Amino acid sequence: MPAVCSTRVPAVRPLGMIVLGLLLCSAAACQKQPTTMKRAQSSTMPDSADQMGFGMRHVLTNKGVSNGELLSDTSYLYEDGTRIEMRRVNLTFYTSQGVKDGVLTSRTGTYNSRLQRLEARGDVVVVREDGKRFTSQQLVFDQVRNQFFSDSAFVLNEPKREHSGIGFESDPKLNNFRCMRACKIIATVQVPTR
Repeated sequence: MPAVCSTRVPAVRPLGMIVLGLLLCSAAACQKQPTTMKRAQSSTMPDSADQMGFGMRHVLTNKGVSNGELLSDTSYLYEDGTRIEMRRVNLTFYTSQGVKDGVLTSRTGTYNSRLQRLEARGDVVVVREDGKRFTSQQLVFDQVRNQFFSDSAFVLNEPKREHSGIGFESDPKLNNFRCMRACKIIATVQVPTR
């Protein structure tokens, strides 16, 4: 009998070694690899929004007087509705008499109702009723200060001149315009003839 037992033991050992080897290989493969931290492209995830809406409309007021109508195709509300992340933004400005004064459009935007501030991002265009056209990749409209500002490159086309540069501050009518750096103005000049 001892001879039979000794013949079975060697057959079990190689099988046990194979199983043990497979277990070690699989354990080594399952070890966590070191990962590098990557910065998220957007600060908020749509699935973490308090609410999500389509076709949002928000009236901007200043001391009880409506001075703008903010529309967006898609909106995500965060922080109890005080911060709104929007896609396909359209902001129509009105005078204190209720007359349309201009339109701002952008691909995305963030409106903070606590700060009364809209940050428009991506292909921002402002078209005023007096013929001015402003383009940039980023623009902030601060309702409290009644001011536009940005640190991005911009182009402002007026009927007789064109401003360009990087960074600016202005009133929403784009009349009191201040360029920060790399400022350039192209204007048509009439030379008197004799």
